[in-house]
Order: sequence, then structure tokens, then C-alpha cells
Amino acid sequence: MARLTRTRIEALPIPASGQETHWDSELRGFGVRVLPSGLKTFVLQYRNADGRSRRLTLARYGVLTVEQARVEAKKRLGDVARGDDPIETRDAARAAPTVADICDWYLEEAESGRLLGRRRRPIKMSTLRMDRSRIERHIKPLIGTRKVKSLAPPDIAAFQADVAQGKSSRSRGVGRGRDTIGGVGAGSRSISTLHAVFEHALRLGKIDNNPARGVRRLASGQRTRRLSVAELAALGEAMRTAAEQGEHPVGLAAVRLILLTGFRRNEAQALQRGWVDFDADCVMFPDTKSGAQVRVVGAAAMELIEAQAEQPGNPYVFPSDWTGTWYKQVPDLVERLCKTAQIEGVTPHVFRHTFASIAGELGYSELTIAGLLGHGKRGVTQGYIHIDDLLRSAADAVAAKIAAVLDGKERSIAPRRRTAPQVPARPVSRSMPAEVDDNMLIATLAAQFAGGGIDADQLRSAVARLTAG
Repeated sequence: MARLTRTRIEALPIPASGQETHWDSELRGFGVRVLPSGLKTFVLQYRNADGRSRRLTLARYGVLTVEQARVEAKKRLGDVARGDDPIETRDAARAAPTVADICDWYLEEAESGRLLGRRRRPIKMSTLRMDRSRIERHIKPLIGTRKVKSLAPPDIAAFQADVAQGKSSRSRGVGRGRDTIGGVGAGSRSISTLHAVFEHALRLGKIDNNPARGVRRLASGQRTRRLSVAELAALGEAMRTAAEQGEHPVGLAAVRLILLTGFRRNEAQALQRGWVDFDADCVMFPDTKSGAQVRVVGAAAMELIEAQAEQPGNPYVFPSDWTGTWYKQVPDLVERLCKTAQIEGVTPHVFRHTFASIAGELGYSELTIAGLLGHGKRGVTQGYIHIDDLLRSAADAVAAKIAAVLDGKERSIAPRRRTAPQVPARPVSRSMPAEVDDNMLIATLAAQFAGGGIDADQLRSAVARLTAG
């Protein structure tokens, strides 16, 4: 046994069968293994903390020089001296989950209902679909094979930049939804999904850290696309042309309802008759993006709902031709209508922005617009409360304005007599500080009495005196 050198290793004989190991005379446990094929590999023999003899393969001769292999062997022996087992460490690293592994597990958790979202309820299927899309289109192609434990915040920031630059974009054929594109918004939202995936895995002990924590999202900007009055009029003309050419009347009615109410696409197309209070002109959604809500509906929109023919055995306002389901082709129909109208960059959600924009042009406050749209923190409420006349008149005015533009004419819609919605009384959630709910009520009352010279401060003082008594 002599000190291993390049010259000595080059001169080692090739065994006819089996393998032979030649040990270094200076560094105990360090050697080189020779196979009949002529392959020479550096190895390290050691005993772990349990006294078990282990043999670790360091690297092939040629990949490392003998001196480089000697340095590596000393490092591993240092690990052994500290109580570590290099082979166990290597095996654990090989078994560590990749980003794709954790993402697949996350989706399984969500599908089984074990993944809770806001208000500690299982996340919605629409959210799951978006998460799955980002995982399959952006996350897996770019970093799916990376070990989670090998990632750090700079790696996640680089991933976000790659998505924004379109490095995950690809074409998957022809037709709507066939192309995967990047962009700043896609990068930012992919980071949000990745953060949620890692955070859930960290809570349940699947990983040791969340490398997406602290990574700043790219500013994607607000989606401010809305239809101008001219575009809205062109869309109305396209809808009339489509009706004359035999377009599905149920689909056209669903599109019109989104325009007249600002409903989200799924809220409109899956609307059930049992949710509609025809006396109070409101819809009682049992579940929305922001939870259960009562949403005021303008007279023009309510007339549209009332005009829809019922399909026996089908609870939906906009039934499909298949019994028991609803019309689901709204996105495709909107695409065809916009092509006819020669307007670009429009999705059903743009109609929601358009509704809000027109409400603002009519002079309604952000609080009122939030109530009309059902925004969770500033809407009517997450619990059922009395719907005030301010929201009623606003819903009427906005729906009437949009209907007039769509129809190519101005028309007035007389407010109809309504009653309070018959809904179960439910206390306002105390998960929110009481003063927030009180301030919302005071702001709404102040808006109604503004003409009489009563402002919010006066109302707040009056309420304080009453409650003190």
C-alpha cells in the first residue's frame, strides 16, 4: 500500500474479473476501485456513528484528479467526525421532493378537500383550475425538476422573470386557449401560486422552508380594459346581428346579463332561479368568490331574467340544450361577438370593469360600486342585511344606461315597487372589528341624507348618543 498518485493510478493493473480496491497509505479509508472494464473510481471507507462500515463512491478518476478526490475524502471524513453519515445525506438529497412532486401533491390535497382557503373552507374549483394551469404551463416547464431544498429566493425571482419574458410560452395547436403566453401578470400570479404551494407543504412538514417567501412580485398593473361607449354600442349591434343569424338566444341573454349587472361570468351563466328574489330585485348567491352575498339587480336586468323561458327539471336561468346543465359557451360567444364588432382584448370580465366604470361616470361612490359588484370587504355584506335604496337606484341607473347604449337608443326605466328581500336574518360576522361595520353603515346613511345637509360626523355623533342612552 502506497500513497495514491496519478502515476500510480495510471499503472494499476486491470482485474480479469470482479473488482480490486487499492488504498492510500496516508489518508485512511481513501482508495481507488478498478473494474475489469478499466473504469477507476475514488471511494471512501468509513464507520458511521452506529459503528456500521460504509463505502461511499466519491467520483470517477478523470472527473476528479487524485488530489481533488483526496480533498473531498477529507471533507467527508470531517462530516463523519461530526456524527453525520455521508451516504445517508446523499440518499436523503436524492429522495428530496422536486418542485413538480410538491405541486402534484398540492393538487391532490386540493382535489380531496384537505386544502383550505379563505374562511377555512376548501378552495374553489375555479381557483384550483387556475393553480393547475399555472403549474402545468409555467412552473413545471421551468423549475419542475429542481429540488425544493436547492431553491432560494433569488431562484424564485429568476423564475418570475423568465415567465415574464415568455420563456415558458408555447403553442399547443389552434383555437381559443391553445397558446401559453407569459408576461408580467403571468409571472406575478405564478409566484403567488408557487408561494401557496410551498406554504402548504411547509405547514404539513413536506419541506423545510418556503423559498418563495419574501420574493417581491412584479407590478402587473391593474386590468383597466373597459368598453368605451362606442365599443359598447358596436357590441350591441353585433348581438342583434347574431340573433338575426340564429345565434343561441340563451347565450346572448347570458352575455347581456353580465353587461347589465357586472356579475362574474360564472355567477351569470350558472345563475339559478331559486336564488332570484323577483319581488326585491336581488340575487341571493349562496357562494361567490367572496362568500354568500345578496346582490342588487337593476330593473333592466331583472326584466331580462324574468323573460327567460324555464326548462322543466332545470334550475338554471340560462339552461343549456342538455337537461340539468347551464349554458357554458359564454367565452366563445363573446369572442365571436367581439370579432363581429371589431373590438379586441375583450373577455367577459371586461364587462364587469365596464359596469363599474359606467357606475363611476354616473357619479356613484366607490362604496356603492363595491356593493353593486359584491366585493367582499366593501360589498353589501357577507351576511344578509337590509338592501338600501341607494344601491337599488344605482343598480337601476347603471343597468338602464348600459341597456340604452346596447340597444342604440336612450330609454328610461321607471323604478318599480320593491319589498325587502325575504332572507334569513344572520348576525354580522364579528371576525371584523365592529367599528368597520358601523363606519360602513354610517357612510351609506350619510350618502342617502347628504341632500339634507347631514354628514357622516353628525350621524356618528347621533349614533353615539343613542347607544350611550
